[in-house]
Amino acid sequence: MERLCVVLFTIACILSTNSCTRAIGVNYGFLGDNLPTPANVVALLKSRNIQKIRIFNPNPDVLTALGGSGIEVVLGVRNENLEELASDATAAARWVNINVTPYKSSVKFTYISAGNEVIPGPLAGNVLGAMQNLDAALNAANSPIPVSTVVPMQVLDTSFPPSNGKFSDETAATMQGIVGFLTAKKAPLLLNAYPFFAHTGDPTNVPLDYALFVGNSAGINDGSLHYTNLLDAMVDSVYSALEKVGGSTVDIVVSETGWPSAGNTDAAVENAKTYTNNLVSHVASGQGTPKRPGKALETYIFAMFNENLKPAGVERNFGLYYPDMTEVYHVNFPSS
Repeated sequence: MERLCVVLFTIACILSTNSCTRAIGVNYGFLGDNLPTPANVVALLKSRNIQKIRIFNPNPDVLTALGGSGIEVVLGVRNENLEELASDATAAARWVNINVTPYKSSVKFTYISAGNEVIPGPLAGNVLGAMQNLDAALNAANSPIPVSTVVPMQVLDTSFPPSNGKFSDETAATMQGIVGFLTAKKAPLLLNAYPFFAHTGDPTNVPLDYALFVGNSAGINDGSLHYTNLLDAMVDSVYSALEKVGGSTVDIVVSETGWPSAGNTDAAVENAKTYTNNLVSHVASGQGTPKRPGKALETYIFAMFNENLKPAGVERNFGLYYPDMTEVYHVNFPSS
C-alpha cells in the first residue's frame, strides 16, 4: 500500500501543475560585495526554472525585482528585530506595512519566517510572540501569509534512530508553544538540515555515501522503516519530535540544505554536485520520507551564490553559482 501511494503521488505530480517541481527552491543570500543585480538574479532563476526562493531579510531591491516574476518567496525577519516584534504589536503592523503590503500584489509570498536558527539561544523566548504579532498584523492587512520560524537540528536532544527524535530540555517548552501555534494555523515548521555537517562531525558513524544519497549506501533500519539517505532520517527525527509534543499534523519544509564545493577534504565540487543533483531528483520524485511517504518534501538548496563576506572556509563555498553567474557545477533542475 505504501508503494502504491508513492506511485499514485508521482503520477499526480506529472498530471498536476508541476507540483513536484515546485517543491524545489533555492536560498538567495546577500552577503557578498560582488553579487549580480537582483534583476539579473531573477532572470537567472527563471532561466533555470527555479520557482521558489528564500531570502533572509526584506531587501526592497530584491522584492521589487521579484514583482511579476511568478517566483514564490519565503521572506525572513531579521533576528535582531524579533524582540521588538514580540513585545509590540504596532511594530509588527509597521513591519508588515513596510515589507509586505507594498509588494503583495506582485510578489507571491509563501511563508514569513520569524527569525533564523535562534532556537536554542538568547532570542528564543521572543519567537512565539513575534510569530503571533506578525500573524495578527498580516491578517489585519488582508495578507494571510503563513508565519513560521527556521530551526536547526540542534533543537533536538536525540535524533537517532529517527523514531527517537525529541526536543532537548532547553528547547522543549519553547518548541511546544511554537508547535501549538503551527498546528492551529496549519503552517509548517522550517528546518535547516545539513548532512554535510553530520558527516564531517562524525565520519566514522555517518558514511559519505549515506550523506550523499548514493544508492550503494546500506542505510539504516528503524523498526519497519528503512533509510537510504541521511536527509530523510534527519527530517523524520524532527517529525518524531513534533509528534511527541502534539504536532503530528505539522509539516516540515527544509529551508536550507546543501554541500560546499571547497573548504575541507569532503567539501569538493564533485561531492557538492552529487549531493545537490541527488537531492533534486529525490525531492522531484515526490516520494517523501519513510515517515511521510508520498508527500513531496519542499526543500530549499543553500545557496544561490558563493558569498565572499561570509567567514572564510566552507561557509563561502555553498553556492551553485559564482558571483559572475557562471556555474560552480551543473544542477539538473526539472524543466516545466
